[in-house]
Amino acid sequence: MDLAYTEEEEEFRARLRAWLAAALPSLPAKPAPEDWPGRRAYDTAWQRALYDAGYAGLHWPLDAGGRGATPTQHLIFLEETELAGAPYVGANFVGLLHAGPTIAAEGTAGQRARWLPPVLRGDEIWCQGFSEPGAGSDLAALRTRAVRDGDDYVVSGSKIWTSHAEVADWCELLVRTDPAAPRHRGITWLAMAMDAPGVTVRPLRTLAGSTEFAEVFLDEVRVPAENRVGAENDGWRVTMVTLSFERGTAFVGEVVACRRTLAALAAEARRRGSWDDPVLRRRLGGLNAEFRALWRLTQWNVSEAGRGGVVGTGGSVFKLRYSHARQELYEAAAEVLGADAADLDREWVLDRLSSLSYTIAAGTSQIQRNIVAERVLGLPKGR
Repeated sequence: MDLAYTEEEEEFRARLRAWLAAALPSLPAKPAPEDWPGRRAYDTAWQRALYDAGYAGLHWPLDAGGRGATPTQHLIFLEETELAGAPYVGANFVGLLHAGPTIAAEGTAGQRARWLPPVLRGDEIWCQGFSEPGAGSDLAALRTRAVRDGDDYVVSGSKIWTSHAEVADWCELLVRTDPAAPRHRGITWLAMAMDAPGVTVRPLRTLAGSTEFAEVFLDEVRVPAENRVGAENDGWRVTMVTLSFERGTAFVGEVVACRRTLAALAAEARRRGSWDDPVLRRRLGGLNAEFRALWRLTQWNVSEAGRGGVVGTGGSVFKLRYSHARQELYEAAAEVLGADAADLDREWVLDRLSSLSYTIAAGTSQIQRNIVAERVLGLPKGR
């Protein structure tokens, strides 16, 4: 991978910077964290602005409605929007980074035409219905059942940690269609309308006070068979496509954000006089090296996605190390800030609380270690 930028890529960066400088001052104030209808409106308005400017789905294939940009242009976009303080995908997260790319890779022409344009325009929001109360990162243990009845699947069961279910229009849903099949078979990937009869959403409040997750209860919900992505009972393979996007490229902007936070933390340490501590300097220097390496791995993963459409085991390697590096960053922040770290008005605190979830979200660190051990190192499966 060539890490140098071409003249054309630098021109792309300059145009993007100019557009961001003109667009960002006109944004309204951010809604309160607990105002999910307001947050949906804010996030979808920004997505529409990106769409109108030609930046929505920048790296998506042309036949999926994207711009077909190169991996490097995609990285430049993510880097510049984060550095400019532009809104993140927010409530559009699942549609833009998980469901949309999966449908682009695995969906039929009709499915791509139906679901991808509304995602890119910000017209529709998706949530993720994967985890269950008895099957968190062990997705193969899911028990939500779907029985074929004519042109529909009748779905019953429950999901937990369903991201953005409160404001979602659609759900990427994993169901078991063949209970007699081995665990990793008999699973099917469905797109379910969240306003379908029999869907009940119960928000969950996190440690940070947010309700971005929910329990979802499904009572004989009818999902048209035409909403199945991939073949019946082939959902595990389709799910691996989804998770490769989730673990490989979905955290790109956050790496940039962590590098900015680290720079701010170093400046705060200088201001407080704790920079003279060689142990602290060594700790922050090690974190700087970690995030620089993660940025290079990010470049590699995005390049791989651009060549083949799906990130391989590099996504798990990245997710594993990034989760722990982020926690270490905010542990260092607590050390530098001291008693001030308990000030709930500080953004540091909410980010610190959020960092605790990263070794669980998008697949636990234990799951990532198993993937790396078995698929990268070739070690035998544990019993």
